Amino acid sequence: MSLRNAYLLIFLVLIVDQFSKIYIKTNFVHGDEVRVFDWFRILFIENEGMAWGTKIPGTYGKLILTIFRLFAVIGIGWWLWKSVKENSSRYLIVAIALIFAGALGNIIDSVFYGVLFSSSHGQLAELMSPQPYGTWFHGKVVDMLYFPIIEDYALPSWFPIWGGKHITFFNAIFNIADTAISIGVGILIVFNKRAFHKKEDPTMPISDEI
Repeated sequence: MSLRNAYLLIFLVLIVDQFSKIYIKTNFVHGDEVRVFDWFRILFIENEGMAWGTKIPGTYGKLILTIFRLFAVIGIGWWLWKSVKENSSRYLIVAIALIFAGALGNIIDSVFYGVLFSSSHGQLAELMSPQPYGTWFHGKVVDMLYFPIIEDYALPSWFPIWGGKHITFFNAIFNIADTAISIGVGILIVFNKRAFHKKEDPTMPISDEI
């Protein structure tokens, strides 16, 4: 797979990711929900930290997280370039490109959204607002995809630890960027042998030795 095709894949993921986030930000108030099916809903929330709403405590926690993400994306980008130059497996290149696109998509939120949008709490956010809700590097990541396949299910009382409690599966709310990252990681896990199988360089001479 060429670097040009990898860039095209990254570009397409970013376009879909950012379009969906901007649409949600400008058409949904924080907490608004649209029930598409019982098992699939559009639910607008904003994530201030890492996955599952985890935060780095302290005044500079968000800034540290954003800077860490920037360095991580640079590293992933170098890995992608190196893999293409080494003629690595298409599985590996596609996986890295998806992970890179997803990470970059969420970084765009963290770096720019704080100064591009007004608050979404109790009102529709305004793009290019004169009263932005945050500052550079302190934006919130937009999430909206919610798949409560099993909702408010009461576990039997005999079930260890969680017996008698009500659960929702799957209760994570995520976005297109998160989906791209998950698919990329999934490819590396499921197709591990194919992903890390290095192709033969067609320019190298074939040895006559047996």
